[in-house]
Amino acid sequence: MARVLRATPSSSWETPMPLRVLLVLVVFLLGITTPASAQESVTWGVRPAGTDGRPNYGYSAAPGDTIRDAVAIANHGDRPITLLVYAADGFTTTSGQLDLLPAGQPSTDLGTWVALAQSQVEVPARSAVEVPFTITVPADAGPGDHSGGIVTSLAVPESSGGVRVDRRLGSRVHLRVTGEEKPALAIEGLSVAYDGNPFGFGTATVSFRVTNTGNLRAGGTQTIAVEGLFGLGGRERSVSVPELLPGAGSDFTVPFADVAPLVWLDASVRLVPQVAGGGALAEVTAETGTWAVPWVALLVLVAVAGLVVVLRLRARRRRAATDRRIAEAVEEALTGVR
Repeated sequence: MARVLRATPSSSWETPMPLRVLLVLVVFLLGITTPASAQESVTWGVRPAGTDGRPNYGYSAAPGDTIRDAVAIANHGDRPITLLVYAADGFTTTSGQLDLLPAGQPSTDLGTWVALAQSQVEVPARSAVEVPFTITVPADAGPGDHSGGIVTSLAVPESSGGVRVDRRLGSRVHLRVTGEEKPALAIEGLSVAYDGNPFGFGTATVSFRVTNTGNLRAGGTQTIAVEGLFGLGGRERSVSVPELLPGAGSDFTVPFADVAPLVWLDASVRLVPQVAGGGALAEVTAETGTWAVPWVALLVLVAVAGLVVVLRLRARRRRAATDRRIAEAVEEALTGVR
């Protein structure tokens, strides 16, 4: 039987975060930058309704449940504004940040579960309004985290400096569907390249991708290390993994300067995943390697080896010549005796 849930403050699994509103400036004219004053002209704010101080929306529900809540929209300006209000799926950007799909791109997940009481609202000057909404979790919804947001935007995009922009403010929605939880992060495509200086040290660059292969939001910390033969010249760096939505990934390129060319270079990544609002998972590791040839030393070695060979050949020829002279002298002496 389906349940109707009352909105509550973020559940215990929700990671406490400062309120992050999304501001997206959509530029329709390619090659033209948005004026610096564009963000300053935004005169409204968006937050979860209520007085509990929620930084965003966080729910836990079972398939078939219905959640009722509201979004509060405040107009800080001196004129009324008309805003579109809609829901959209969330996604992880290439920089590892949570963003929401633009209005023209249809949602397929949480954004389709949200029904707003109004799709457009007029907010009087220096006032605030609340727009109720419901979230209906499909009966066949997969377990784990589903993310999206409630978005507001000007009903008529403005023009600034000849550039048409669409300003959007939104509040995140994270919903965890009950069921089997499978948190997991994976390291993919690990590679290391060595750009050596023939007359000194070089730069080792480690590249890889961290992908959320589980069904819960997760980030983590990771240690990237490089070292030469027998562990010589070891170096390491710590890099954090942003919170990734299920199925999302983030690319990393980690350079190490002044790495000695020690013939062979090993690279490794040690990742400790952290579930959003939960504990750490088992460590994930990956290793690879590449040649780091010390060309100057190799050339010196080749030159020394070549010199040794030449000297030995000369010594052998001298010994052969000496042997021939001795043999000839002996032959002459024996001939004189006869």
